Amino acid sequence: MSNELIVNVTLGETRVARLENGVVAELFIERTRDLSVVGNIYKGRVVRVLPGMQAAFVDIGLERTAFMHAADVVKDVLLMNDAIDQEASADIYDEGDIEKTGIKVRSRKRKEDRFIENLLQEGKNILVQVEKESIGTKGARITSHLSLPGRYLVYMPTVDHVGVSRRIEDAEERERLKKIVVKMRNSAGGFIIRTVAEGASEAELKADVDYLVELWSSIEKKAKTVKTPALIHEELDVLSRVVRDLFTEDIDRIVIDSVDAQKSVKEFVSKFMPRAKNRVEQYEGNEPVFDAFGIEIEITRALGQKVWLKSGGYIIIEQTEALTAIDVNTGRFVGRR
Repeated sequence: MSNELIVNVTLGETRVARLENGVVAELFIERTRDLSVVGNIYKGRVVRVLPGMQAAFVDIGLERTAFMHAADVVKDVLLMNDAIDQEASADIYDEGDIEKTGIKVRSRKRKEDRFIENLLQEGKNILVQVEKESIGTKGARITSHLSLPGRYLVYMPTVDHVGVSRRIEDAEERERLKKIVVKMRNSAGGFIIRTVAEGASEAELKADVDYLVELWSSIEKKAKTVKTPALIHEELDVLSRVVRDLFTEDIDRIVIDSVDAQKSVKEFVSKFMPRAKNRVEQYEGNEPVFDAFGIEIEITRALGQKVWLKSGGYIIIEQTEALTAIDVNTGRFVGRR
């Protein structure tokens, strides 16, 4: 099965499509006038605590105040040992739980210690990370369970633990990777070893550890000096994120239609995954790259409110603040005998 990453860069927009056998499996879009804030770390100020909702609103400098639930508040880094769930002791994680937003943990502290009114007070400054974009009139969803993704590892400064992605199934490889990272860990905080780390060398893992620890150190220093509210750390742009997270051994090549973007990606790949640099290609065709690979027409079909199915039926998709409604209709499909 062929797997490719196709990149289209224009003045105001970057689009990345992941193809499986020529069919769009994933699509990522980022516009310069509407950049994502997910993954960004802010120094915010608590403006309102709502015990009835067990939530708080935090001013992080965006247009609307951000929302934080009590479960997303880290009371103290030292107490995070008690916040590791029983399942965590088995060192098994799903990367979907930790990408960008950090590992989901459930506290076993005393019940009263988990009440929002005992964790936060109005006027308190707090370091938070955005885990969900704002939509409509609702502000962004934030958490103080911070996480910093690298190529092979995710660093979590509020968790004192080393875990391994559940997608690495080989027991010996899991143990090898964990021993390497545990040996390298010489500061507070924990790591999750990502799926892409399978087969990684000790030198590659060390480079990731050093990079992430240094990044966190710079975030801590900046947080102590800036006024509230303030952006402390900005997540990578969409192209760099996709290369970091998806450009694995399973991807045959990445094709980019921008000379500058191709050069930037090649430098990134040469630094963090040198074995893959020969799979970064410059698109040389005359027609737009998304047209050449049949992506544009797939996007047009998929983004319509009405989507026809191969069976003859169709679905209607409507998005609201509360939910996305999908109505399935039989259309021309009348069943089979």
